[in-house]
Amino acid sequence: MKDKCGVVGVRFDGEKNSDAAALYIYYALQALQHRGQESSGISITNGTSVISDKGMGLVTDYFTRERLQKLAGYAGIGHVRYSTTGGSRLENSQPFTVTYKNGTIAIAHNGNLVNYRELKKELEAQGRIFTSDSDTEVIAQMLARELIRNDIVEAVRETMKRLVGSYSLVILIGDRVIGVRDPLGFKPLCIGRVDSGFVLASESAAIDTLNGELVRDVAPGEMVVLGEKIESHKLIRCRNHAHCMFEYVYFARPDSIIDGKLVYKVRHTIGQTLAAECPTKADIVSPVPDSGITSAIGYSTGSQIPYAEALIKNRYVNRTFIMPGQQMRETAVRLKLNTVRSNIDGKNIILIDDSIVRGTTSRRIIDLLRRGGAREIHARIGSPPIISPCYLGIDMATRDELIAAHKTVKGVEFLIGANSLYYISLDGLVNSIGIPQEDLCTGCLTGVYPIEIPGEKCEDKQLKLNQFVPE
Repeated sequence: MKDKCGVVGVRFDGEKNSDAAALYIYYALQALQHRGQESSGISITNGTSVISDKGMGLVTDYFTRERLQKLAGYAGIGHVRYSTTGGSRLENSQPFTVTYKNGTIAIAHNGNLVNYRELKKELEAQGRIFTSDSDTEVIAQMLARELIRNDIVEAVRETMKRLVGSYSLVILIGDRVIGVRDPLGFKPLCIGRVDSGFVLASESAAIDTLNGELVRDVAPGEMVVLGEKIESHKLIRCRNHAHCMFEYVYFARPDSIIDGKLVYKVRHTIGQTLAAECPTKADIVSPVPDSGITSAIGYSTGSQIPYAEALIKNRYVNRTFIMPGQQMRETAVRLKLNTVRSNIDGKNIILIDDSIVRGTTSRRIIDLLRRGGAREIHARIGSPPIISPCYLGIDMATRDELIAAHKTVKGVEFLIGANSLYYISLDGLVNSIGIPQEDLCTGCLTGVYPIEIPGEKCEDKQLKLNQFVPE
């Protein structure tokens, strides 16, 4: 699974760091690289014009010293992308810039709009021309339309009223950097203070990278404007929220704080909860690196079974081309992971992973451990079975491809080749996160979504989306 994107916004005040915004964004985007590896981009203003540069690949691969030097300015936004809506092409990379009567807008988006096709048709009927098939350009065009007849606050409010789905936005209008989070708070967005300025970022780890101080999260339905101080506008309120539970299980860095919760602590508690819910005798507890590491430490703490690494990850391998033949596919797996034979030979292993999607990777990893000499392998999973696709910003398999949508736990256990399989309970996950279930999005686990999606069941909370509260 891949998350859609990471976003950053930086605004400095005064002479100090007056041309350094791009460099700060560059380092923050590196800290968010795990959220998207397909493309990266930066838009900067020096107070008179907006300069943008974006390209395919990793932040460090595309942005050279020369490119950054051309992006001189004191305010700007940045983006790293993994596509969910819109293909992996340069024209879909962000930030998007749109020129309108009063100037230029640059916008970057983490999330996914459910109704973007409907909105795009409406805008095309009004004569708007699109250069991409990304839902972010739809947001940019809608905002540009509203800015012609409203001030910035009302323009953002009117735009939000039409958007259905998940979105955390950073927007550059003039020399103002704006952050917007959708009313249900699907995707994270936080505010930090750096030397003589402020930062918006998808995760607090990016603020830490800049030696900044986390101020707070942007609230669901809130718009913030960065200037000499933080200006806040509560535009839309809902009775409940719908924070993505997978941010805590898998996507976010463990050193990030999201909506007041340290991700490391959540994952450690997930491991302890797994140990309490399903006590199992074994010689070692071992993670599937990297996402299972913190939960495996928690399981070891809770069970008093020693922690040891059965698998070592080659962190210099990102993607492998499609290899024909089973032997070559197995080589690709070994290129990414290798066993520590002395830790596993003749041992009973509790193997901790964050989730099982299709089951093919789990099966190959368990085969690898058995060839390394493991006697028994007991798979313990830090999320309940994934039975439904995500429509809100996670690139996930279709329902037909989700192994748990069609197999019992015993059936999945057999197919992945484990001696036993246990998923954390939904209550156990919710308690580990520490946020009430009514304020979490668990659609991929339950098949019931917090907003209306054609052909899917939805919760009551989406009915509250039409209750717009004045500022």
